[in-house]
Amino acid sequence: MTSAPHTPPTPPGPPPRPGPPATPKVPSAAELRRRFEDALTRGLGHVTTRTLGPYQTAVVRIGFAFTWLCFLLRELPHRHELYGPDGPWSFDLGRRLIDETGAFTLLMWSRSDFWFEVVYLLAVAASVMLLLGWRTRTASVLFMVGVLSLQNRSIFMGDGGDNVIHLMATYLVITRCGQVWSLDARRARREAARAAAEPGAAPPQDRVGVVLWAVLGAALLVVTVMGHLTWGWALIFWGLWVAHAVWWAVRRAGSAEPRTVCEVLANLVHNAGLLVIMAQVCFIYATAGWYKVQGTRWQDGTAVYYPLKLDYFTPWPGLADMMASNGTMIMLLGYGTVIVQVAFPFTLFNRRLKNVLLTVMIIDHASIAVIMGLPFFSAAMISADLVFLPTVFLVWTGAKVTGLKNLLLGRVPGADPPPKPPAAEPPDPAIPAQAGSPDAQAGARPA
Repeated sequence: MTSAPHTPPTPPGPPPRPGPPATPKVPSAAELRRRFEDALTRGLGHVTTRTLGPYQTAVVRIGFAFTWLCFLLRELPHRHELYGPDGPWSFDLGRRLIDETGAFTLLMWSRSDFWFEVVYLLAVAASVMLLLGWRTRTASVLFMVGVLSLQNRSIFMGDGGDNVIHLMATYLVITRCGQVWSLDARRARREAARAAAEPGAAPPQDRVGVVLWAVLGAALLVVTVMGHLTWGWALIFWGLWVAHAVWWAVRRAGSAEPRTVCEVLANLVHNAGLLVIMAQVCFIYATAGWYKVQGTRWQDGTAVYYPLKLDYFTPWPGLADMMASNGTMIMLLGYGTVIVQVAFPFTLFNRRLKNVLLTVMIIDHASIAVIMGLPFFSAAMISADLVFLPTVFLVWTGAKVTGLKNLLLGRVPGADPPPKPPAAEPPDPAIPAQAGSPDAQAGARPA
């Protein structure tokens, strides 16, 4: 038997040379156009089929209604000196100013003390309605009327906090700020539960809403005929009145298409209002910070010292003197305030950094309320800051408040689960923005 000849192993050759790097594929113009159209469709579906920030707008509503209500109750003994006939800004001076600026105020319609008391009571009642979220759409308009009527009567009686309340009272009118944490939301949940338990039953009649709408419409007609409204304000109030009537009629219509269109328009207006509120807060901090940068006292770090030496801003003289005597603390507070205010608008796209600066600003405003005796200014600014709070934190806070309420009322835990975020209406494939929305695409995928 012969053996096979031995073959020596072949020495390994040099490793193969790497080829040239693959050239990335450049998307064609058609591909770029398709991506842009898809992104645009998804964006339109996002802002038309969803009410963005329902918890944020609700907490802003509660914050400003509570702040204005507390201010009105605190100044109740001094209301005549602030906004009434006993104030230094007389009725004739107010009339001349209103004729020049065209501002809106109910207090220029009559000189009588009785009319002033009616308007002041209206402002208090509207604040309570908005705080509780009862008939939120109507309450937001009445809240705006009360704020404008009192503040425009004596414009030199306010401060920066009053200006913020003035602006936010106007913005809240166009937001759907009563979808959570409101009596309206609780009524909507009960109606939905009743409809699920009794399918095919007729929707409940909203007699209170109809009566409220009719009474306000009659009052609006009277003041329009009497010439108390300029054409601009008449157009605004009549437009809101008609919009409420259309909304009520559409929600009770048999066809779903008008309701879908109204939902899309309402979401667009709400989301635009939310964007304006957020932009307004950023604008306030940006301008405040950049104006401070230009001041010599803020540049040398001594600006915080001088308010602490004014009797008007020192409700606690001992605390003010202790802070003013520490030069390092004064310098750090001054520079820190400028840095936080200037940097905040640029941190909105970094969630963690934004939350840190937001916490610092809220603590800063709370310190101003205690140290300098400006509680309503600080409360107004904190209420505006709350629009940037994370939804997870707001939901957690709402659950804790609900649990505390149940504990105080002796209810069984879990009997009333915390409200869920408002569900969007089912998308209508006939509308391209809804057909391309993430919800619609998720519904089109096979299970």
